Amino acid sequence: MALGRDLSSLALWGLVWLLVLVLEPHGVCGSTRSWFGPRKGVVASPDIGICKSSVVSYGYKCQEIDVTTQDGYILNMQRISEGRSRVSGGGGQKKQPVLIQHGVLVDGLTWLLNEPEENLPMILADRGFDVWIANTRGTRFSRRHTSMDPSQPRFWNWSWDELVTFDLPAVFDHVYKETGQKINYVGHSLGTLIALASFSEGRLVDQLKSAALLSPIAYLSHMTTALGVVAAKSFVGEITTLVGLAEFNPKGEPVAHFLKGLCAYPGVDCYDLMSALTGRNCCLNSSTVDLFLKNEPQSTSTKNMVHLAQTVRKGVLAKFNYGRADYNLMHYGEASPPVYNLSNIPQNLPLFISYGGRDALSDVRDVGLLLDSLKFHDVDKITVQFIKDYAHADFIMGVDAKDIVYNSVVSFFNHQQH
Repeated sequence: MALGRDLSSLALWGLVWLLVLVLEPHGVCGSTRSWFGPRKGVVASPDIGICKSSVVSYGYKCQEIDVTTQDGYILNMQRISEGRSRVSGGGGQKKQPVLIQHGVLVDGLTWLLNEPEENLPMILADRGFDVWIANTRGTRFSRRHTSMDPSQPRFWNWSWDELVTFDLPAVFDHVYKETGQKINYVGHSLGTLIALASFSEGRLVDQLKSAALLSPIAYLSHMTTALGVVAAKSFVGEITTLVGLAEFNPKGEPVAHFLKGLCAYPGVDCYDLMSALTGRNCCLNSSTVDLFLKNEPQSTSTKNMVHLAQTVRKGVLAKFNYGRADYNLMHYGEASPPVYNLSNIPQNLPLFISYGGRDALSDVRDVGLLLDSLKFHDVDKITVQFIKDYAHADFIMGVDAKDIVYNSVVSFFNHQQH
């Protein structure tokens, strides 16, 4: 029963907002003009890769890299080691590495959907940084394992705990080994959650120079949209039919069936679902959204979605709850899942936190709880930016994100170089 209740909460998080984008490209708030003309609309398949489809054609040096986690998952990464300006490190110094981590149900390509002048990875490369883009397990470029296949349910037996324990350490270790330098980190949404959880356990901090957290997710208890409440109350039975699915594929028939049922509910307007669940994004270009729709969303594990739902319901940041005290005891040695204590994050770790006033996923009140957990952080080591008109997707696809967010991120990273 606990699992069923957790799944009923999925509608309160990223489950629906990306599914909606698959079915409904309308209602994008902001400019519908494409100032650079029509986009080619390239779909990045595993055979083509992100570098070839979205980077090198603009004049950037890009390399596809595979990294294997300790539990055998083969993760794909992209390294943009040079921008179009071929900026050197200067003064004989090596370029500073930056690792960029996406959120749930998407992959690294979401950072590259606008023109080069508007994309964070390319902006960083042009400013002289050594840029690395991560793709988590289960996404189209990271559906490989040393001994398992995605068709096997056990391939999907993981939640974001494993991203904390295995995925982030694997990519951090690789970047650190290749560059010999501490790493600047950028995360969006789930990319901030797994980073905060990692830092709280003392992971990665020895290899970390600083972290920029965009639309941060830690506490999720204030997402109370009417649509989410309707879904949680009215579709428990239908949602629990997903329990038998190890892979949570937004483009698959079972999940699509759930969404269609949700859209058919009286009073639910699917044409406004994106705004209802992400907040009203101010600054998305329609051509960018079209390109997004051709490439996303991506699969994750159903267990991962359940774990996120538990975070919504419980109001705390904790490891996966197996629903029974004896199961938790078997996994953790205690009846309840251990909590990630964010106050354990090193107080001298340089942090840049940027959040939006219209973000329905990274709600202002939940970000306030996050900031409260960091209240003892060194004052000169934390920078907080509030953008009242921004919602969740503006941070990665907003046409003005360069001027509003990315330039501040670059300045923050440059300041850490002393």
